[in-house]
Amino acid sequence: MSSQQAQPVAAQEPETPDLAPKIDWSQGTTPYEDYVQADVLTHLQHTRSDDPGEMVFLVTTQVMELWFTVIVHEWETAANALREDSVPVAVAALKRSVRELEALNASWRPLAGLTPAQFNSYRGALGEGSGFQSAMYRRMEFLLGEKSASMLVPHRGAPRVHAELEKALHEPSLYDEVLRLLARRGHAVPSAVLSRDVSLRYESSPEVEAVWTSLYAGDENAELARLGEALTDVAELVWRWRNDHLVATRRAMGAKSGTGGSSGVAWLEKRAQKNVFPELWTARSHV
Repeated sequence: MSSQQAQPVAAQEPETPDLAPKIDWSQGTTPYEDYVQADVLTHLQHTRSDDPGEMVFLVTTQVMELWFTVIVHEWETAANALREDSVPVAVAALKRSVRELEALNASWRPLAGLTPAQFNSYRGALGEGSGFQSAMYRRMEFLLGEKSASMLVPHRGAPRVHAELEKALHEPSLYDEVLRLLARRGHAVPSAVLSRDVSLRYESSPEVEAVWTSLYAGDENAELARLGEALTDVAELVWRWRNDHLVATRRAMGAKSGTGGSSGVAWLEKRAQKNVFPELWTARSHV
């Protein structure tokens, strides 16, 4: 071997050093880590069984919680904008939430093919845990007008979470803010609807249905009609979420009782039959 061949190959410098990313952050964590906190996120997974499928279930559930958080932020942004008569800002937030709901619904795919045997292999590790107990999902439901004071009970042992939910319970829902906007724009929303106890579940109103019928019979490009369609997009994806949850549960455990003491599929079937923003659906029959 020649002396030239025996010499170690020198480290090659990047051809365009000015384009190379900075890699030395020895004085601390990277700016990416500081912003995303990836190290925190990727060390939150503590499985309770030896089954490898539990990791998929746990991570998917955590991802869903993150999407719940983003969607709550969007709907609260929309509600605040409607309160200030800023419909374009509200519609933009609703449209963002539609894309986020699509991503949330896609989260069922890793779990959709679970067989009963696969789910049972780690189901015991869940104990009494159930998605029904998710505080952030409950905030989503409250924003949709699905209010119930009893849903605060599971969170009495967590003061901060309980306080946030209690605040959300007594605040107008997203749909309440929509109806108040319609009234300010001169539409005949009944005073009983406008002054109702917002801590109770919203119930459909024939007069509100008539308002939406009138709006949909008019200019479909009008601002309020576009708002109605953005809300309908949200409502459709909420319905799909509930149905995907039902199908995944039915496939994994049939008609057995659910975790956390729920009736499982029977309870989910009842939920899947309900539409949010109900008059937006029924008004279409009269246009």
